[in-house]
Amino acid sequence: MQVSPIGIVHSTFCEPEGTPIQAVASIGSKAIIEVYDEYTEGLKDIDGFSHLILLYHFHQIKKARLTVKPFLDDHTHGIFATRSPARPNPIGFSVVRLKMVDENLLYVEDVDILDQTPVLDIKPYIGEFDHRITEKIGWFQKSIHKMHAVKDDGRFKG
Repeated sequence: MQVSPIGIVHSTFCEPEGTPIQAVASIGSKAIIEVYDEYTEGLKDIDGFSHLILLYHFHQIKKARLTVKPFLDDHTHGIFATRSPARPNPIGFSVVRLKMVDENLLYVEDVDILDQTPVLDIKPYIGEFDHRITEKIGWFQKSIHKMHAVKDDGRFKG
């Protein structure tokens, strides 16, 4: 399997520490997604969408873990029961608001992604396809109220 970046993120978050832990907790934060020239044609009609799904590489993660203590809990959980970036395949996703398109530049808001993060793919977010009513959210239930206050403390960087 070979995966190559299609672009790069330019954001104000240069280090994990202090970065919002989810896009929904970063309302108003701005970034520019620079799509590499050879992929610019693929942006045709993207300006018709208000939100995008960004898939990206957690490029500062050095070590995968199968159990982690996530930001919103004091107990360890299996990596696949968390949103931790220290994954066997360090792939992240965020739903961001598209504000403007200028050739190969996507101006987005509500971003929780580090500067210089390689972008792997971009998909339009479509509520009728992507929104689901959840019946249960596991261990998050007891701490979801803390999400807007908790920031990355750098624990997964090394």
